[in-house]
Amino acid sequence: MGKYIHMYISACFTDWSVFNIYLSFAGFDIGGQVAIGFSHWKSPFPGNGQNLPSPDCVRSEASAVPPISEHLEPVSCPASLSITPLPTLSASQETLCDSTFPVILLLYTLLIFPPAVKGVNVLLGRQRSEGISSPSRDDDSTLLNQGTHSSILDDNTNKSSGLCFADGKSRIDYILVYRKSSSQSEKREIFERNIRAEGLQMEKEASITNSDVIFLKLHAPWDVLCRYAELMNIRMPFRRKIFFMHRRHKFMNRMEKRINKFRGWLPRKPMKFDDTLPDLEENESFTAPFSRSRIHHFIIHNKDTFFNNATRSRIVHHILQRVKYEEGKNKMGLNRLLSNNSYEAAFPLHEGKYHSKNSIRTHGAENHRHLLYECWAWWGVWYKYQPLDLIRRYFGEKIGLYFAWLGWYTGMLFPAALVGLFVFLYGIFTLEHCQVSKEICQATDIIMCPICDQYCPYLRLSDSCIYAKETQMDMCKHLTLFYSCLPATVFLEFWKRRRAVLAYDWDLIDWEEEEDEIRPQFEAKYSKKERMNPISGKPEPYQAFTDKYSRLIVSASGIFFMILVVIAAVFGIVIYRVITVSTFAAFGWALIRNNSQVATTGTAVCINFCVIMLLNVSLFLLSLRATTEQPRTESEWENSFTLKMFLFQFVNLNSSTFYIAFFLGRFTGRPGAYLRLINRWKLEECHPSGCLIDLCMQMGIIMVLKQTWNNFMELGYPLIQNWWTRRKLRREHGPKAKASFPQWERDYNLQPMNAYGLFDEYLEMILQFGFTTIFVAAFPLAPLLALLNNIIEIRLDAYKFVTQWRRPLPSQAKDIGIWYGILEGIGILSVITNAFVIAVTSDFIPRLVYAYKYGPCAGQGRAGEGCMMGYVNASLSVFRVSDFEKRSQPKTTGSELFGDAVKYCRYRDYREPPDSAEPYSYTLQFWHVLAARLAFIIVFEHMVFAIKTLIAYLIPDLPKDLRDRMRREKYLIQEMMYEAELERLQKEKNEKKKKDKAHHKEWP
Repeated sequence: MGKYIHMYISACFTDWSVFNIYLSFAGFDIGGQVAIGFSHWKSPFPGNGQNLPSPDCVRSEASAVPPISEHLEPVSCPASLSITPLPTLSASQETLCDSTFPVILLLYTLLIFPPAVKGVNVLLGRQRSEGISSPSRDDDSTLLNQGTHSSILDDNTNKSSGLCFADGKSRIDYILVYRKSSSQSEKREIFERNIRAEGLQMEKEASITNSDVIFLKLHAPWDVLCRYAELMNIRMPFRRKIFFMHRRHKFMNRMEKRINKFRGWLPRKPMKFDDTLPDLEENESFTAPFSRSRIHHFIIHNKDTFFNNATRSRIVHHILQRVKYEEGKNKMGLNRLLSNNSYEAAFPLHEGKYHSKNSIRTHGAENHRHLLYECWAWWGVWYKYQPLDLIRRYFGEKIGLYFAWLGWYTGMLFPAALVGLFVFLYGIFTLEHCQVSKEICQATDIIMCPICDQYCPYLRLSDSCIYAKETQMDMCKHLTLFYSCLPATVFLEFWKRRRAVLAYDWDLIDWEEEEDEIRPQFEAKYSKKERMNPISGKPEPYQAFTDKYSRLIVSASGIFFMILVVIAAVFGIVIYRVITVSTFAAFGWALIRNNSQVATTGTAVCINFCVIMLLNVSLFLLSLRATTEQPRTESEWENSFTLKMFLFQFVNLNSSTFYIAFFLGRFTGRPGAYLRLINRWKLEECHPSGCLIDLCMQMGIIMVLKQTWNNFMELGYPLIQNWWTRRKLRREHGPKAKASFPQWERDYNLQPMNAYGLFDEYLEMILQFGFTTIFVAAFPLAPLLALLNNIIEIRLDAYKFVTQWRRPLPSQAKDIGIWYGILEGIGILSVITNAFVIAVTSDFIPRLVYAYKYGPCAGQGRAGEGCMMGYVNASLSVFRVSDFEKRSQPKTTGSELFGDAVKYCRYRDYREPPDSAEPYSYTLQFWHVLAARLAFIIVFEHMVFAIKTLIAYLIPDLPKDLRDRMRREKYLIQEMMYEAELERLQKEKNEKKKKDKAHHKEWP
């Protein structure tokens, strides 16, 4: 009996501090495994003990109902940090915790009526109880969680106007908005009549600012929520999780004390949230699909808060999607009514205001929205981890997964950014020791041929010294060979593991997406052709095979046409570069004239950015019309639209970069025999220091400008629109009018979420992921720029979701959908492109060939900086000026720069001199370099693909401890349900015996 006394003393202390409870009082041997019943209960409110405001939407009759389950009710009083042999308290024990009787009476009660702990058995040393064992942890760590499935803030709804019906009790679960002047009143009346038939409660109210706008408020009573929660298989909590902790050795305890003493000098987890804030982690409870027949098994403190607000809104939306709006016809669903303007808007309510005069750290959180703003959307917490569980509870699993993926992607950019920064700094610090850049900067006697027709002058090779040094800073390719491709694979593999953990924590492992309803456009197009659905057994519109594939051909033709439009835009940029370089070469300003090629590249990139942004809008509108294959469901349409838009925007964003990386300066011919565009314009050549500087400028400028523009449009556009709406309201109703508006009025004045959901958010990040990984070997700072942008992006998106947008419908999803396949495709493409960038665009392979075959270290098996002496001279060919074509002959002879007229000039290539037996033909070194480049591409790709496959094999998609926990939990759920059912049957049997006995006594 001593163990029960010990547990109740430790569990019912009113002091919040941690007490030293001696297990000797209970007389137990703790040499083995012990179970943690309750540990270090953390107050969800600030240290001053001030609670949240009392709820204003709580039904009196619901609150008066006693707990449905007596033996499954979790403890609500604080528990001390003590090792106890009992896992939980029953409802009767919870009452004792709240009692004001003296401790003596408590002990006396326990001695007389020892409590029976049901459903969970606990191991204590070598002692085993009968029944089910609690789940254990393989990593010797302890998972200590208290509370129920619902958030604490669900029990304390914000006490502000506009969250309830006029009675102040019924919570508003959904809002529909329509105009009285709309011509669809008949459909609305039928729809609303059927809504009432489903059991939903309704209340209408006119807008304060416009009497023509009507708000239809919907509330789902308890019986409706239970009925549809069972139909939708919503998982609800019915048992708190309890884990085991192995007793540590004394030596480990001493080591931990020393480590903690050392860590005391360091900041404690600066990226974690403050301990004084509410617990933002999801509470650990066993869950099961809700069942009304087993309602007594679930943990129900209060009927009004058992289903949280997001779940309530999801249930109401599920009902609205299945309510008919025309009598005698199979036409139903809110989406169709929104598409034909029967209703103007539909949305769940935000939970009050997001901003408060008082900080959450001093006065506590007023509601979930306020908590999200302070802990997530506020710029002051930019370095903190995201409260994913709170995001999920408020916005749903689909949006929660997006922010989880974005945070995971941002975290994986840290090592890539550090490596890229190290490579960049290494190039700076080794700049003065680079033999190649030294030779270029000292080559004052080497005269380079003009890079354009007639107007471009002869140049000294030393004039490109600065650009040669900049190129050398990116030439540390031996440090980025595998770094450039493997992070994408590691990121994807670890994301699968992270997604599995989130799916388990959020009860999405066994979740299956419901069958999508037919799109209104599909129904309108094929309403005359129907066939029986083999699954539902109901007639539905049908698209013939020939019609479907003819539309696919038309859609594919549209895609091909739009890709040709993008290629034509790139072709225009190429012509601009060819013409402008000659114009700048004849410019009167010496700074532009001497840097004509760099100026051309810079202006071309800026023009290219403007073309990209214009084409993005045009391609978006065209892609909407290009989806002519008429997908049957919303998910099919979304997948088709996503693939098209990604393909268009990927080609639009990267086409110019591919041109610079793999085509610029590769097909220009040679002096005296240039290849020309339309037999007129000479194709652009690379700078004497190489083409890598052009690629770096292209990537840097496009990346910075695009990310800046996207961030401005994401936040600036809704801010401006909401500011204009507030300005109109102040003019019409006074400066303090908005403060008196109910919540539905304030939310209606916010901007609706994009009609395409998270498409734009994912698309922006996926394109950035491609831009970062595909050409990272040429621009090692790309991950750093992406990291800085994503840190801002997370807070911008959070601020937008919390403050500027209406609350989106909380929806479920177990992964990021089709985007994961696109990410895998980008990862494969990045291997190929980086192999070509290293082998073709850079001088990495030519330098290796020279060092091992032609340099001073040839045949010695080494390739240091000393082996690169003479490389610049060996990489340049000689051209006789008299062999120039007439239209290419420079207008100047070079005498103004070099004293005498130039007779010979140099150009980048491996060709024979003009006085050789085969003038201007390729040398043997050219073929050696070409063979080495092809060999490197083949070996590099196969090696990286082999390593990627090995990494994917070695990293399991499901962590072992999670797999064990899932199996253990499945077993425990079955056992707990079985035991609870046996207990119920036994209770019914005993009651029946008592009735029979009483009836026997009453018999005469």
